[in-house]
Amino acid sequence: MRSIADHQQAVAELLSPTLQGLGEETIPLDLARGRVLAEDLLAPVDLPGFDNSQMDGYAAGPPGDLANTYTVLSAIPAGSTETRQLGPGEAAPIMTGAPVPSNADAVAPVEQTRPSAFLNPGESVELPPMEPGNFIRRRGSDIHIGQLALRQGTQLTPPQLGLIAALGLNRVTVLRQLRVGVLSTGDELLPANRESGEASTSPGAIHDANTPMLCAALESAGALAIALPAASDDPDALRESLAEIPDLDVLITTGGVSQGAFEVVRQAFPEVEFGPVAMQPGGPQGLGRLTGQRSGEQNSVPALPLLAFPGNPVSAMVSFEVFLRPLLAGDRPILRLPLLEDVRSPETKHQIRRARLRPEGVELLGGPSSHLLHALAESDALVHLPVGLTDAAAGTEVEVWPL
Repeated sequence: MRSIADHQQAVAELLSPTLQGLGEETIPLDLARGRVLAEDLLAPVDLPGFDNSQMDGYAAGPPGDLANTYTVLSAIPAGSTETRQLGPGEAAPIMTGAPVPSNADAVAPVEQTRPSAFLNPGESVELPPMEPGNFIRRRGSDIHIGQLALRQGTQLTPPQLGLIAALGLNRVTVLRQLRVGVLSTGDELLPANRESGEASTSPGAIHDANTPMLCAALESAGALAIALPAASDDPDALRESLAEIPDLDVLITTGGVSQGAFEVVRQAFPEVEFGPVAMQPGGPQGLGRLTGQRSGEQNSVPALPLLAFPGNPVSAMVSFEVFLRPLLAGDRPILRLPLLEDVRSPETKHQIRRARLRPEGVELLGGPSSHLLHALAESDALVHLPVGLTDAAAGTEVEVWPL
């Protein structure tokens, strides 16, 4: 039985040539969410680009003869392009984000002044004692021109897109999206096509949860997901259907990988390596490269990387999280949190449980069974119980991946 680490390595080796050969493209920033940066991004400007006020208040010049009493000048609004100097004993009302006069020592928040209001030019205001630089955001205090802003390989989520926009860039160079086909297998599968209130599914049939679930997971990790029609349990038909598959970088199948009599993926693709991984759920796994003939052609179909996941929905999703998502979007954050209840786990398997984060720790949801999709839908974390941990009492700290 292969360990999780060994299978992770095998998946990484299988997909490495594909991921390294994706190529790059430059796209508008508004299309870049979820994409992966293809090169280091250096800041083309300072942020902030000028000294500006952190507060609504008064920018104070050099002290005058009357200590903390200042003569009020005209106000400086945000967006002002005026170049101004403050004389001794002068203060200018200034708004948040407005440029600070070059010789201003500090900004006093308006609520700390006497009176605590914006006054008219020529009136007098009393400012509190202030440290030099008080409430002034200095030029380049966030990032300096030429400094590394984002590293190659960063997935562009909203904060990264905000930084790129703040730097004034409207286009970004990213890796071409990995084109991943998702193919669920099984005679029992029906598409999710029932309207609310309709009769229940026919006995023996189930709705395909894996295809929409994995496609959404792939898209969230920056890949381009392509939902393929579910395949029957006929190995020849499955093999022949490769001729109809669009141009893909990777194919994911679900189902047909275990030890039953109708394991269609195993039967259709003998060139693929199948075997158990010491993981629950998600033990049955397969990976390899597919070869074959396109209909009416003599040339071989280019070898297509295949990841064969189990068919139960939780197994399929856990397989994606453990083996594929880290290669697309990086590792999940890892927390160490106490369990809120006792738990048992198989000694020879790494068990992954669905859970909800609580202020006092982590609460397990549902049991370990791989069909408990409702528990997964209510979860916001995965709890890891490693090989050898058979009994963990409430309060035991365990590894947790926030989702």
